[in-house]
Amino acid sequence: MDQDNPISELQEAIGHEFTNPSLLLEALTHSSTGSNDNYERLEFLGDRVLGLVISEVLYEKFPYEKEGDLAKRLASLVQGTWLAQMAQKIELGRYMQFSEAERTHGGFENDNILADGMEAVIGALYLDGGFLKSRQFILDLWGDAIYEMRKPPQHPKTALQEWAQGQGLALPSYTIKGQSGPDHAPLFDVELIVPGFEPLVAQGRSRQLAEKEVAALFLQTHAKDL
Repeated sequence: MDQDNPISELQEAIGHEFTNPSLLLEALTHSSTGSNDNYERLEFLGDRVLGLVISEVLYEKFPYEKEGDLAKRLASLVQGTWLAQMAQKIELGRYMQFSEAERTHGGFENDNILADGMEAVIGALYLDGGFLKSRQFILDLWGDAIYEMRKPPQHPKTALQEWAQGQGLALPSYTIKGQSGPDHAPLFDVELIVPGFEPLVAQGRSRQLAEKEVAALFLQTHAKDL
């Protein structure tokens, strides 16, 4: 950890002084360090805590919506890109521990790593401070975004397909172009082809997530009004 950024600064940003600081240190430790006490197990836990908190709030906020619409809202609010944005709000990357090679390659600003680290911090906070403390942290950080979504978001692949049909184009196609990372946490590179446009490639922790990311990228670039 960067000595210029003591752990007390991050605890202040989180709003909790850890009784067991080793939990927070574990949440900040990337597997590239070679340590067995890295963030992967806490990431697993934090993912479930986050899902429960957001699900509970959505259930209360939108009492007349069906399960499918609530699920769309949930997916939007816990997706990797959103988690990475939340991590950036507390400058999480500054405090994370990497191997020298991973840090040199920009691990501290990699969206996938930041998203994983964010979930791990939530898991550590849950273990150290309990459910209510982790719930408050999530609600404070996510802020009004949970409530401002006027209607459930459409999945990017569905939105892209409808846009392409509206333009009279053939359906988009997705192809895996590469795979990297360790066996337990692979990253997939997926190429999107839309007739008449340059191919786009995006990365995700599964083929489905990579396809979602590249479809969203296309929509942001070429169909901004959707």
